[in-house]
Amino acid sequence: MMGWRRSVVTAGRAVEARFDLLKFRLKRRTGRLGPIKVLPYRGHGNSRNLFMKGRVLEGKGITRSSGSDSVGTNLRNMVRRFASDEIPFARVRARFAGHVLEAVADEEGFFDLCFELVASPDPGTTWHPVEVELLWPAEGAGARAIGSVLIPTGARFGVISDLDDTVVRSSVTNFSKMVRIAFLNNAHTRLPFEGVASFYRALQRGAGREFNPIFYVSNGPWNLYDLLEDFLDIHELPAGPLFLRDWSPTTVRSPAEHKLDIIRTLLAVYPKLPFILIGDSGEKDPEIYRQAVRGHPGRIRAIYIREVTTKGRDAAVHAIAREVRSLGAEMLLVPDTATAAEHAAQEGFIAPEALTDVRKANAG
Repeated sequence: MMGWRRSVVTAGRAVEARFDLLKFRLKRRTGRLGPIKVLPYRGHGNSRNLFMKGRVLEGKGITRSSGSDSVGTNLRNMVRRFASDEIPFARVRARFAGHVLEAVADEEGFFDLCFELVASPDPGTTWHPVEVELLWPAEGAGARAIGSVLIPTGARFGVISDLDDTVVRSSVTNFSKMVRIAFLNNAHTRLPFEGVASFYRALQRGAGREFNPIFYVSNGPWNLYDLLEDFLDIHELPAGPLFLRDWSPTTVRSPAEHKLDIIRTLLAVYPKLPFILIGDSGEKDPEIYRQAVRGHPGRIRAIYIREVTTKGRDAAVHAIAREVRSLGAEMLLVPDTATAAEHAAQEGFIAPEALTDVRKANAG
């Protein structure tokens, strides 16, 4: 980053942090601080470390979605998500299997936990509970929440998947349509692509008695975390850690940098695990995944790119695929989920019998 731009961003962050802190202090002083919530996000880890992110916010009265919610209810909940007020520099204490860790949130209310383990967690358990308790501010002290951390056992590979226009229909390439879909729907009424849930469950099971972890990466903001977590559960997609972005005005990482950083992080956390990458042609997934292949030879087993764009863009993706193939990995531009599943079955990523279920679901 150029020096002047770095200086502007640094100054902007300082101004933003100062404003947020002043607003928080004014609320405390006038007794207008609402109920405080601790929101742990699904974490991940290995036999040596557990990683969990979370946020401390004022509760905004977001209601649990249902299939019968009106457009007005969906819109009101979405506005409340984006109008959430963070608790800057909140202090939390986390507990996991006898380990105790304290952390201080940043100016946006985000906290990061990293447990260094002295003994490996129970290998027979995949998801492990982590209790997070609020220590400060005093108005919310004692508030608790239970989060979950994924530690894969018996995995043959991992899966890193984009969400928008890969799993869930979002129309990212059409801004006005994307906004209507996002703000006027909920976790029940937003729809996955046909066959995706069956395919991802098959990938998680693999070809035998496996548990292959699935990680979801999106350029959407953390404000949508509860909506996306509910979406995965309601539509029976495998549970997995979600990696979203901070949409603060002073955020400097581009969407491409965000995704590539997450991929690099996961490859480092699981150094012996190869990965399958899944995305779409609407944004820069092919270019990002090509960089991952370049930087990590032999670690990427296959790449599936859902075709959601024009023929011109598809031609560019095919050119990237040829380059990826020369680097020793396979990138496929696929029109539907069944096509990706057929390749996965041929390569032994999923059991042959799972292909029937995916085809049936893909046909609607």
